[in-house]
Amino acid sequence: MDTTLYLTRHGQTEWNLVKKMQGHMDSRLTQSGVQQAEWLGERLSSVSFDAIYCSSSPRAITTAGMISGNRSTEIVKLDSLKEINMGLWEGQHIEQITQDFPIPFDQFFNEPHLYQPTGQGESYSELIERVLPAIQDILTKHKGHQVLIVTHRITLKAIMSYFMNKQLHEIGIMPDIHPTALCKVTIHNDVLNVDLYGDTAHYR
Repeated sequence: MDTTLYLTRHGQTEWNLVKKMQGHMDSRLTQSGVQQAEWLGERLSSVSFDAIYCSSSPRAITTAGMISGNRSTEIVKLDSLKEINMGLWEGQHIEQITQDFPIPFDQFFNEPHLYQPTGQGESYSELIERVLPAIQDILTKHKGHQVLIVTHRITLKAIMSYFMNKQLHEIGIMPDIHPTALCKVTIHNDVLNVDLYGDTAHYR
């Protein structure tokens, strides 16, 4: 039996819309975000999930619930799947951050190996150290299963960099992952394949 992971980012939020950084902070899904989650739910409606995991942030929990629909599968919430902690940037407008911290902000997206957080945030290395054990634990527990994982933009890029054998400095050149964009990883006879990355075919 193949092990299949379906991984996605939460739907668009109010702070995404007004260009505020979220990280461990949270804001509600917009109407578009709800629609994106519904579209992905429809796309995955025929998949029998053996397990559903999501970040413990409300925006991820809401998205996971909408994708899950009327399935009875328990949604397991994990702090380890939360977004990278952005320190003092959380709740701040991107425009202000780019004025105050132009170099770190550019490094955050383009040179992750050089990025250092402002305040009590996480580096990319610390994010990877937090999230990869959780992913490996899920894979160990669910061999031969179909699993849904709902997380965040940067966290999902970090997870996919692991599956795609990317180095830390390469995360910055990986394509962006839009709200509810779908990644799919299958493991057949211990051979891993990335079937989808950031796929938005369910958008209408």
